[in-house]
Amino acid sequence: MIFDLHTHHDRCGHAEGKIEDYIQAAIDRGLHYIGISDHSPYFYSEKDQLYPGIAMAKSELDEYVNEVLTLKEKYNNKIHVLLGMESDYFPKYADMYRNIYQKYPFDYIIGSVHHVHDKSIFLKGRWDQLSDKERREEKVSYYHLIQQSARSGMFQVLGHIDAMKGYLLDFHDVQTPVIEETLKVIANEGVAIEVNTSGKNKDCGGWYPSYEILERACYYGVDISFGSDSHIPSRIGDDYLEVQKTLKQIGFKEMVYFVDKKRCTVPL
Repeated sequence: MIFDLHTHHDRCGHAEGKIEDYIQAAIDRGLHYIGISDHSPYFYSEKDQLYPGIAMAKSELDEYVNEVLTLKEKYNNKIHVLLGMESDYFPKYADMYRNIYQKYPFDYIIGSVHHVHDKSIFLKGRWDQLSDKERREEKVSYYHLIQQSARSGMFQVLGHIDAMKGYLLDFHDVQTPVIEETLKVIANEGVAIEVNTSGKNKDCGGWYPSYEILERACYYGVDISFGSDSHIPSRIGDDYLEVQKTLKQIGFKEMVYFVDKKRCTVPL
């Protein structure tokens, strides 16, 4: 059984193609479930679309949900279409986001930390001028936010939990026990993490998270999901079979996905 829970489309401003293009690509690739999970609007902003090249406008949310539900019906004899969202996690506005999401029939929500200290985690050269101590503090702050997102109760899946390494090639050389602590929190909260294959398109190469983190996640009994994080239809399901093989080698017995926020499993 093949699924992909992490996909984007042109509403966010930095992906190509319509939702239907991704669904058709998923059918062509033999997927059984395709999740549509575009970037959440910046709900806290007074502006309708705070960052047009990053996320959809607030006024587009209803249209987004309705389009996914309509396509779900249109393709129900060919593939299962799931309504998702990749949501930024901002502790200050967590209640606001939670209250908005409760109004919609999401199958799942991916919680992702994209900003630490008001800076994008994908900012190149982010810590070039930082001391070793400051680098550790930056990394710890990143994982403390991920821990808070796990405890928030808002998310079924946590997105790309070491994505800060994307353009920081020595990210994993910064020694701190915070990743181990974070995996314990995630396991205790019963939230899944994804293997996200989009890291291969960043300077770091490979997947999020690293093999070493996946090994420790297995040790702590963390649930594993899958997302290509595709921003073009041709990446739907990218490396899925390789991910399954790797997870099985590590010791995982199953992968998980969510329908109506209920945990479903795929044996490995």
